[in-house]
Amino acid sequence: MSYQEKKTLASITSGALLLAAYCLYAFNPANTPADLKGWATTMLIFIAIGIGATIIIQIVFHIFFSIGVAIQGKIQNRECDDKEIEKNIKLEMVEDERDKLIEMKSNQVGFAVAGFGFVAALLALVFNYSPVFMLNILFITFSFGSICEGIYQFVLYRRGYTHA
Repeated sequence: MSYQEKKTLASITSGALLLAAYCLYAFNPANTPADLKGWATTMLIFIAIGIGATIIIQIVFHIFFSIGVAIQGKIQNRECDDKEIEKNIKLEMVEDERDKLIEMKSNQVGFAVAGFGFVAALLALVFNYSPVFMLNILFITFSFGSICEGIYQFVLYRRGYTHA
């Protein structure tokens, strides 16, 4: 599995864990649906947690990935030095045009899901659902859009991407 695939899986995992934690909190019967300020505060807290968790997960991923490449380099060639290991790590993390195209295509999927969620949230208001319901639709579909983006990116890496 390539570096980009592993990085994408780490991103999908962090997004899925955040969405699951939010859903567990949001669908708790103890929450009062009328407290709009409380829901907005909760969403901001979950956004901050998501940003922090994603940064931490990516840092830990890079550390473990670098350690794995170094160990693999030492196993294959016991006489390789630190500079050669650093060169191998940098070579594994290179991003080329194909990676940029895959990222662009997967971003389109993520934005499409988020856009659909935005329209669904507006429709919820039109049909007299509560603003809290609308906020939940927004948060869940934006998070789900991020997960769909990662899944599509992973699929494109696995399947391969060609210009058509």
